[in-house]
Amino acid sequence: MAVGVSGKRYASYAGGAGDVRDGGPDGGPHRGPVSGPVGATDGGPDGVPGGPGAAAGDLPGGPRTTAPRAVLSRALAVPLVLGLVGFLPALVAVQPGTGPRDEAYWLQLVLTAYAGARLSAMVLTARRRLMQGTFWLFVYVAMGVAPLAQAVLGRVPTPLVGPRSDLTLATALVLAGCVAFDVGALLARHRPAVRRLRVSRPASVSRRRLYLLVVLAFAAGGLLIVKLGGPQVFFSSRQEISASIQASGVAAADSDSKAGSAFLRGFGTVLPLLAFLFLTRWLVTSRAARRRPLPVLMWSGLLLLNLVVNNPVSNPRYWFLTVAFSILFTAFPKSPVMYRSALALGVVAALLLFPFMDRFRYDENGYRPVQSDSVIEPLAIKDYDQMVMFANTITHVDTGSSHSWGRQLSGAALFFVPRSVWPDKPRDTGIRVGEWMGTNNTNLSSPLWAELWLDFGTAGMTAGFLGLGYAVARGDRRYARLAPDDSRPGQVMAIVVPAIAGYSFILLRGSLLQASGRIGIALLCLALVTTFRSDPRRLLR
Repeated sequence: MAVGVSGKRYASYAGGAGDVRDGGPDGGPHRGPVSGPVGATDGGPDGVPGGPGAAAGDLPGGPRTTAPRAVLSRALAVPLVLGLVGFLPALVAVQPGTGPRDEAYWLQLVLTAYAGARLSAMVLTARRRLMQGTFWLFVYVAMGVAPLAQAVLGRVPTPLVGPRSDLTLATALVLAGCVAFDVGALLARHRPAVRRLRVSRPASVSRRRLYLLVVLAFAAGGLLIVKLGGPQVFFSSRQEISASIQASGVAAADSDSKAGSAFLRGFGTVLPLLAFLFLTRWLVTSRAARRRPLPVLMWSGLLLLNLVVNNPVSNPRYWFLTVAFSILFTAFPKSPVMYRSALALGVVAALLLFPFMDRFRYDENGYRPVQSDSVIEPLAIKDYDQMVMFANTITHVDTGSSHSWGRQLSGAALFFVPRSVWPDKPRDTGIRVGEWMGTNNTNLSSPLWAELWLDFGTAGMTAGFLGLGYAVARGDRRYARLAPDDSRPGQVMAIVVPAIAGYSFILLRGSLLQASGRIGIALLCLALVTTFRSDPRRLLR
């Protein structure tokens, strides 16, 4: 930290496209740059390089300098924005199809372009915004490009049971929720500074408690493997996994409750993942830990365990996205290249690979591959049913049901209460709407927009996304200030934010009740290992 001519203090920030000054809309109080050529400013309101502002390496009156990473960002900005906002939506829009060019189509086109612009800003921002980036990645693919392909081709993966006006309303509400999310993020950037009455102790990881979590992770993962019949089952198919769970007696075949199997799989997958993330953070940030045999051996053992219980063959695709993104963001806490690659390549993988990753959902007899020469047709007939399910939820309410006014959310929050104690416990929203539709397959999504709208109406949904944008932006801002500079191996925030960013795909896809179990298990793990004591003998080092 240096002192300028006027007596003001200057600070540097390491992140994104080179080191930037902490004076953008997301950086709080304005601070000038340090001396030396360190990069470019955030530029526009989202940190897109090339916007107005002086280079961060310039002292008042000094020469302008630009770091190589800033040049790379500017070179990437134009093709990325044109590709996500213009080229890809246009490529989908010009495909031959029977879909009508009505209000729903044009609203969907606007939503896709808006989400593409916001995702471009997240990729190009100088600050790594993990949770906001994954939010806009999901919106762009699942609520943008995929529904646009469905609108063009006139085909949907799940039947639209109501009038097309409900689909128009659903698209408009999704767009309103996205705008509210952005407004909340903007309010978080301009949050006034409040003087703290006391300095809170940072949350850190206790070394002994982490050892206990590792033991529990091996026990839970090992129990899951034994109950399902050995490691080979995890590399067969999800259909065989379900059959093994039924054969183990954990879940009764004639029971509507799947609590037993959910807890078995939850503890057997979440504990190994979180223990692996904590150890990865420890080894990445501590040279002393890398020289000690015990942390390395524990990390190696958990790596093998996760390859079995958290592999993409035996797990739902959205859970595998959680595993992949959380590990990637934890293992490379300072790498802007990894952050940008994860978001940019995530679009390609979601559009081209994701529809075909259900290859291991069924065995050889049950698998039915898609026969199509079109690149966008799989988006219209497989899996991306979030927009149409939102429309069906609106129809469900309009045809005799009513808003739940918080009942569905209470069921998700109290997921651990058994139905024997709470007979009227709300069912999974996707299952509820699916049974009302009369579909044979009730494993349907219920995106967060539909969950909030069903519980609280349009005003409540908008307020919910306003608060969500505010909370996510605050978390990203705090992570951006801690991750590059805080070298503490036991920094809890450095694990929590990547884990939430990865799990956001499941939370946004829904249903909330379905996603709540693993959240509860993760909170128990965090409570186990977290300490607020500052004794270095008990912390990771």
